[in-house]
Amino acid sequence: MPPPSPRRDFPAFPFAPYQIQSEFMSFLYAALSSGPRALALLESPTGTGKTLSIICSALQWLLDHRDAAAGGHPGRAGGSTAAASGGGEDEEPDWMRDFTPLLPKKESTKKTKPRPARRQEPRKAAGAEDDGEDEFLLDEYESDDEEGTRRQAGKRAHCGGGGSSSESEDDGDEEEEEEVTPKVFFTSRTHSQLSQFVGELKKTEFSGKLRTVCLGSRKNLCINKDVQKLGSVNRINERCLELLTNKRSSKIKACANQVEGDNRKGSRAKTSCGCPMLAKRSLQKQFRSEVSDHGALDIEDLAQIGKKIGTCPYYGARDMVRSADLVVLPYQSLLLKSARESLGINLKNSVVIIDEAHNLADSLTSMYNSKITSSQLRAVLSHLEAYLDRFQNVLGAGNRRYIQTLTVLTRSFLRVLTRNEDCSSTVTSMTINKFLFSLDIDNINIVKLCQYLKESNIIHKVSGYANKLFVTQDGVNDLNHLQQHDEGSSIARFQALANFLRSLLNCNDDGRIIVARQKPGGQPEDAYIKFVMLCAEKTFSEVTEDAHAVIMAGGTLQPIEETRLRLFPSLLPSDIKFFSCNHIVPTESILPIAVTRGPSGMTFDFSYGSRSSPTMIEELGRFLCNIVAIVPEGIVMFFASYEYIKQVYDAWTASGTISKISKKKYVFREPRNSVDVEVILNKYKGAIQSCSKNSGDAVNGALLLAVVGGKISEGINFSDGMGRCVLMVGLPYPSPDDMELMETIKHIGNYTSRDDKSFISNDECKLEPGFGILRKCNRSGQEYYENLCMKAVNQSIGRAIRHVNDYAAMLLVDSRYSHTSSSRSFSCPAEKLPQWIKTRLTCGQNYGEVHRLLLQFFKLNKQIR
Repeated sequence: MPPPSPRRDFPAFPFAPYQIQSEFMSFLYAALSSGPRALALLESPTGTGKTLSIICSALQWLLDHRDAAAGGHPGRAGGSTAAASGGGEDEEPDWMRDFTPLLPKKESTKKTKPRPARRQEPRKAAGAEDDGEDEFLLDEYESDDEEGTRRQAGKRAHCGGGGSSSESEDDGDEEEEEEVTPKVFFTSRTHSQLSQFVGELKKTEFSGKLRTVCLGSRKNLCINKDVQKLGSVNRINERCLELLTNKRSSKIKACANQVEGDNRKGSRAKTSCGCPMLAKRSLQKQFRSEVSDHGALDIEDLAQIGKKIGTCPYYGARDMVRSADLVVLPYQSLLLKSARESLGINLKNSVVIIDEAHNLADSLTSMYNSKITSSQLRAVLSHLEAYLDRFQNVLGAGNRRYIQTLTVLTRSFLRVLTRNEDCSSTVTSMTINKFLFSLDIDNINIVKLCQYLKESNIIHKVSGYANKLFVTQDGVNDLNHLQQHDEGSSIARFQALANFLRSLLNCNDDGRIIVARQKPGGQPEDAYIKFVMLCAEKTFSEVTEDAHAVIMAGGTLQPIEETRLRLFPSLLPSDIKFFSCNHIVPTESILPIAVTRGPSGMTFDFSYGSRSSPTMIEELGRFLCNIVAIVPEGIVMFFASYEYIKQVYDAWTASGTISKISKKKYVFREPRNSVDVEVILNKYKGAIQSCSKNSGDAVNGALLLAVVGGKISEGINFSDGMGRCVLMVGLPYPSPDDMELMETIKHIGNYTSRDDKSFISNDECKLEPGFGILRKCNRSGQEYYENLCMKAVNQSIGRAIRHVNDYAAMLLVDSRYSHTSSSRSFSCPAEKLPQWIKTRLTCGQNYGEVHRLLLQFFKLNKQIR
């Protein structure tokens, strides 16, 4: 089949495109046409219409490709009508997706009847049934004999039920929809970013031509009020899974009771368990049909349709993946192999578009990290021991053997956290093999153990029994108190152990085990074991090898060489297609200044050793008091950490600086709790709008103190008056005391310096001071450390300019922004700024010059507009 010819016109673009938008779309279209296994990186500054350009180019290619495959017959390409959409955050654990309810078919081929009968006698003999503990018993498990059938059954759990017999008859007539290929997968990190994508899609004709489905989280899509009120993401996920598991268990009980002739009891069990939003398959069918008739929908609309019909939109959307032309989904749902399998996602011959890809390698590795604390280990151990003590006489040999093995491992993990021969070092890192050998557990078959955890129902049985014991001993049902912290729920603690065990299956060189033992005099909860994934290339190759093309897009993707080394080191630089463009805003609309000195002439130096100086904080306050009088509307000021914001704010409050600033700007601080961020942002926005309406007031806007890398710096747009000026205080280098970061830096160095013997990691190492590691490591490791800092800077200051008519000043407050690379061991930070900012950067040698430039800038833009 000949590839689609290159295009310069994209009729779906709803406006007359700027030249850089036309170039972006043409480049993306050509990259897709060069597949299979095409790889392209497209860099377009925030506010240049990147999302709309991606939609109009990629979906036009999809239609053209299908037309060509159909022999030039239009209509074959876009046969499906519109569909559902929404958004989802990276907040659902991948293990939750393994439980996908395919509502019951007419006849079940699963061996449910024999299992209750087989274990019924032991239960009666033990008296478990009389105590109401029948539900906590496990089915017989023999991994060697039943491995094939159990693995088959474990892939997709058929749950649901509770409908009438007529509905069951309808189920038998329904066939699974045909897989649509190729399709486009668009992924980004947060729900808000996915919602923005859907909003842009609605502006185009593709909203009605192509079937779109967006996969969200349970927290965003669950409509079961009893589950919603739990609040916490983990608790919502766990309760959903419990309902599905209870539904499956109730069907088994019903079968057993019918064998005994107790039809009344079986009927009661069947109707009292499971989620009512999945009770009727006909409603799920109605949901998919109605969603398909509406065109592109936002996640709130998707949830509303589910509420109106009375069926689950979360699973309804998942059932639409096979027939979709465009799938919009969060990072974890696409990039985790286990998530793709459980969601039924097939990347073969399809297009994968990854937005906000500036930190893709770090996002990938973090998905495979796992951590378990000493308090979680103690709780799991007590639950396992209690369960084994109660049911040991009725459990089969297979279950007993695996539960005993879990108990042995849990004790071993606890010992390594409490054992601290060398009190001078509480944190160590080691390879997986070293960790297993040091605990003398290298002879345990962890592969089979992980298989047992996945295929048996051990986690829910043990956790359920533990919850029952807690209620019984306490005399009241106080589970809400028990589970008020996500780490505290029984399932979450057991799942943390399962996740860590699964991490031990990775290759020895792909990650490191961090053991943080209890500090002398510290709290036991401070101790933990964590697996840190270091290798991103293997997991990313699973995506690139299957897909027709992979497109990585973002506002700032450079340096490209670091991305290549971490994600696809086998490719030559010439094999990677790269596009970068300037900003659409005119030169006079932005004013980036490197501010080197304060009003009193003091040099600004916010390096770690100087930033806490009272005189430095005082000088920064004087500088800000002057700036708030010049800049209209909103100012966003970024600091390196929450701790530093608090230190500065407290010092300013004591000195009276906050009172002076408040005469010109209302002052707000970014909260640590992400739930409260929206509240603060609304207050900040409302204050600015109020000042704009009352122009005669002395207060002329608002000031927002924010944290680099926080919620505000990553996903919030400060267009127009929300961000007339962005201040970056210092260079937000990550802490060199972070052992995980140092392990990553050493791992990255190995890509380019395999022969550097001093740089190769030993099996185990004590915590070495971070600056020492940075000084000893090669240039690539230092580059990565610098890039982490400057990527964070670029993400933060790029929040201000959002469209062609926007304007803002960007003040980089630190003398290091004016240094040349020859004067420092590291490169000049300004060299790593985006091209559209770097070419316009001015260095203010004194405060007077900065003051003059700001006055001219805002006076000019006020006249223009």
